[in-house]
Amino acid sequence: MKNFTVPQFFIAVLLIFTGFTLYSCNDDGPDIPPVRLEEMLGNYKGKLIIVQGTTKTESVKDFKVKKDTISFAEFPINEIVKTVVKDPVKTEAAIKAIGKVKYNLTYTASVNKGNNAVELVFSPKTLEFQIPVDGVNKKTVVTLEAKEKGFYVGMDRSLRFAFTAQKITVDGTLLAPYEIINYNFPFCIKN
Repeated sequence: MKNFTVPQFFIAVLLIFTGFTLYSCNDDGPDIPPVRLEEMLGNYKGKLIIVQGTTKTESVKDFKVKKDTISFAEFPINEIVKTVVKDPVKTEAAIKAIGKVKYNLTYTASVNKGNNAVELVFSPKTLEFQIPVDGVNKKTVVTLEAKEKGFYVGMDRSLRFAFTAQKITVDGTLLAPYEIINYNFPFCIKN
């Protein structure tokens, strides 16, 4: 039997440890259970970031996710009203007079190939409401668009989506100039 020299011994030990190390790296990470469409249904609270031009506001918004709809009992209309009315005092009075505006954002959902997220493709309808200014109601129609998919992420059980107020029509006239209003919900969780 041949005797090992010290360098050969260390090389043999190094090879054994390398084998163990490579074997332990074979794991693809934590075992994530597959996500199901029904999991994302429920009441949510989420961070809302609204950006219009250089103005950015952040708040927390509640909404409900149903089979094919995200329902807002109180849609964030402040930026829309500010864009239409312009005068800060009249804007605040109009927002108070309007109260809560409900809106349903429709979507189609499907589980992705990795079974770790639900993808949402949105089909927004226009948002319509009256803005009272100087004793006159202005019929306001907001065209909403969602160019990107939303996601319910299985790993952290969060919902993420965004959409824009692409254009606003007041009493049949397109508002111009107009800066698009971006609504971003980067992280929402169930209540």
